[in-house]
Amino acid sequence: MSLFLDLHLATDTAKELSPRPAQLVTLPSYMECHDHNYTQVVIGLKGQAEFEVSGLGNLVGPGQGCVVTSGSGHAFGGVVGQSDILVLNMPMPNADDPLMLQRLNDLNQKEIYFQLDGQIQKLIQMLVAEMQSNPEDMLLSRACSDTVVALMQRHMMAFETVRKDSRFDLEVIDRYIEQHLSQKISVTQLAGSVFLGESQFHSLFKGQMGITPHQYVLGKRIDMAKQLIEKGHLTLGQVAEFTGFSGQSTFTHTFSRLQGISPSQYKKQFG
Repeated sequence: MSLFLDLHLATDTAKELSPRPAQLVTLPSYMECHDHNYTQVVIGLKGQAEFEVSGLGNLVGPGQGCVVTSGSGHAFGGVVGQSDILVLNMPMPNADDPLMLQRLNDLNQKEIYFQLDGQIQKLIQMLVAEMQSNPEDMLLSRACSDTVVALMQRHMMAFETVRKDSRFDLEVIDRYIEQHLSQKISVTQLAGSVFLGESQFHSLFKGQMGITPHQYVLGKRIDMAKQLIEKGHLTLGQVAEFTGFSGQSTFTHTFSRLQGISPSQYKKQFG
């Protein structure tokens, strides 16, 4: 069993308990958005991930990373292969911990995205191997976080970031829908594909398109179903499955409601 946590599990756990100082996380293959009330350092270990923090986007690969300051909304997702990252969750500073406060201030003044040199990358690989061997060792988790943060200032350099000009890219949304048409598609996933929170995305989408994201996806499913029926190579059950409906009866009901004609009647027109 992989020792890398699924990001949803790590996030749900963090809501209930204080997050572990250092965590090994596997990112989802789609974009997610959230924020939290503590600073976080993310370092790429495997594959490639896409991040956007405070409007600045970048691809993060092994040895690269980003600093997510407290309260900063950010989007993330794996884009190349299995994307594994090391996440350092910085504790909330207090007046009795001036060193931690100084560390957070130093991180907040750095560039959002950074590249680590080879020396610290080798150290991180060793620490990650120890964490994989001892996943429940909280002392090791704390030591890993403290060691990496203490050394980052001397072993990191910034690399170019890209500011997103458009907050609503219909081509990206359409491409995401097309690639996942046979699956369930949530508003959260669509929002993540264009680096927006769910409520903001829903409002922008309805304002620009005049319909809800759910209605838009449903229309895409029906359009594809009509194309498949016209080609005549699949049964109606197969069409329903390919276009992401839970069953043929649901497909028939939805198709009939939106098109004013049943799928079987539509099929006869091209028979």
